[in-house]
Amino acid sequence: MKHNYYKNILNTRLGFFGLLAILLWVKNIFAYLVDFNLGIENAFQYFILFLSPIPTTIFLLSAALYVKRPKAAYISMIVISMLTTLLLFSNVIYYREFTDFITVNTMLGAGKVSSGLGESALRMFRPYDIVYWIDSIVIIVLLATKKIKMDERPVRARTSLAITSFSVFLFAANLTLAEMDRPELLKRTFSRDHIVKYLGMNVFTVYDGVQTYHANQRRAQASENDLIDVQNYVKGHQSAPNPDTFGMAKGKNVIYIHLESFQQFLIDYKLKDENGVEHEVTPFINSLYHSNETYSFSNAFHQVGSGKTSDAETMLENSFFGLSQGPLFTQLGDKNTFQAAPDILKQTQGYTSAVFHGNGGAFWNRNETYKHLGYDYFFDASYYDVTSDNSFQYGLHDKPFMEQSVQYLEHLQQPFYSKFIAVTNHYPYSQFKGDEAGFPVANTPDPTINGYFATANYLDKAVEEFFTYLKKSGLYDNSIIVMYGDHYGISNSRNKYLAELVGKSKDDWNEFDDAQMQRVPVMFHIPGQTNGKVSDTYAGQIDILPTLLHLLGVDTSNYIQLGQDLLSKDHDQVVAFRNGTVVTPKYTIIGQSVYLNETGELLNELTDEQAAEVEKARQASNTQLTMSDALTNGDLLRFYTESGLKPVNPEDYDYKNGLEKMTAIEKEKGDKSTSVYSQHGNKSTQDMYETKSYQEYYGPKEKETTQTSTSEKSE
Repeated sequence: MKHNYYKNILNTRLGFFGLLAILLWVKNIFAYLVDFNLGIENAFQYFILFLSPIPTTIFLLSAALYVKRPKAAYISMIVISMLTTLLLFSNVIYYREFTDFITVNTMLGAGKVSSGLGESALRMFRPYDIVYWIDSIVIIVLLATKKIKMDERPVRARTSLAITSFSVFLFAANLTLAEMDRPELLKRTFSRDHIVKYLGMNVFTVYDGVQTYHANQRRAQASENDLIDVQNYVKGHQSAPNPDTFGMAKGKNVIYIHLESFQQFLIDYKLKDENGVEHEVTPFINSLYHSNETYSFSNAFHQVGSGKTSDAETMLENSFFGLSQGPLFTQLGDKNTFQAAPDILKQTQGYTSAVFHGNGGAFWNRNETYKHLGYDYFFDASYYDVTSDNSFQYGLHDKPFMEQSVQYLEHLQQPFYSKFIAVTNHYPYSQFKGDEAGFPVANTPDPTINGYFATANYLDKAVEEFFTYLKKSGLYDNSIIVMYGDHYGISNSRNKYLAELVGKSKDDWNEFDDAQMQRVPVMFHIPGQTNGKVSDTYAGQIDILPTLLHLLGVDTSNYIQLGQDLLSKDHDQVVAFRNGTVVTPKYTIIGQSVYLNETGELLNELTDEQAAEVEKARQASNTQLTMSDALTNGDLLRFYTESGLKPVNPEDYDYKNGLEKMTAIEKEKGDKSTSVYSQHGNKSTQDMYETKSYQEYYGPKEKETTQTSTSEKSE
């Protein structure tokens, strides 16, 4: 009897509508509790969380109730349901790595980013993901076999309007409850998690779309007057160079070595194998970090957003942040005006510039963005011998990448500004097979963490071999080598599994610990110097460019750069995260929570002095981020002329036939050519590069262990 009762309800339009609404609600709650880490703190927040998907689900599905024709009405409901599910599921996949939600700008740039992902996209799926789609499949089958029959009777307009109105009322109630627990939720968005937690995924997407529209409008309406506030901020924020270090590396080549996904905790870290024997993970990088020829920073933090590696590059080249929504490289890299490091050094110091990267040039839209930044050459995967044996989905492994780069590096005219983007220490952090196998894996429930140390060790060996070549070729003594970690390698969602390896308790791990783990190494290695040291100055990636230019003896007072010289006594040590978190030497400020760095204690009650210090840090962070967003969203550098730089014309750059172009310049310059190739009597230095496998370094391992991660990407 009950079976027939429920069957009869499902055979009505309102019954079918109710079924889809319940299934969508269940999928949202499943995602919120299983795949998202929304930081639910109490029963009231759980109540809001369970309520939040209902209003928009009813509102969206109710649109189909106004359709009179049966077939069209049912198809409309199913399409709305599947599109809503697709939005939810896409965010689930995205969140698994980025610990963030998909923005409209990210959607718009998805094609350019996905072109470089390859097989890694498949690795982001989980067996239980069928939960998100099985209901749609079953319902379509039930309709096709007429187990659920279409109701020929249309829903009365008054009923449809009542349901839509009810959804609006529910949303108003949801928003009221959210504002009670989080005042000014939509005005002061400290985290996207808050919008999803309190109002649901659908509202977040609409909210983000509105924000994106306004940002695009601001860019279209921007004028020279908008630049005044930025200029005033820069003039008041700039730090005077340290006279002891200014010009220390003047005229030297710049060699950036990009330490992919390399976190600060790897420095000096020793991993215990199954027998309790300790293995130093990155011995060579450690030696550079502690060298008296290196200015190293132990409290440097990455400041990237969803643009990850490309955001780090944005800061290194320009000293302003990536976008608050989506990657700047893919959204504005081929549109905006820049006054970036390669162009500054070219126009003022006569530098040649080049990027080396063993992945496709279209990844992160680099092949277009680099032209706008003023890079003379870009050697992407098309310049390398890439095979299935020496690469993975993110490009050429680091050892062959560094070795093969020499054939191009040796033809660059000096002084040059160069960047080498390593990739092997990147998801999936797979343990090597064959001759490269041997470094121990960690023993945690997470294979991503387990393999992370072996790929970091491989990167360390690649950097060591590259340094050996630099010394043999003569480049070493005439260069400043800057090494930096671009972003985290272990995401916040996995940090609890890492806790015991870094001397912490899994049960006590919290958001403060997550913030502290965002440290990345920053090192300025200057051969011949003896006053280098490890500094505890609090720093961000946005500070790297002013520091480098001052070391090169370049006056930055006329450039729009939002960072400060790390070696300056005036450096203010307020580190702004792209997600709104602020770190100072004394405090870590996460949303409304304030932690004392010295003890990790959450300060429930602030003294007047503490409150003033925290507010000052918040204001400094907010102002810096606001200035950056104004600069980028409004493309304000197109109006700036005080730098004296001529605008970059991207049409002047073509990254094909780079080697042929460099050899032609060598011939044209003749005896005046300054390339390494010319300095060695027009003979190649490639034979100076020596590379060895792990087995050749340490000998064969008795039992080879291989590990393949099943977790997500971290580019």
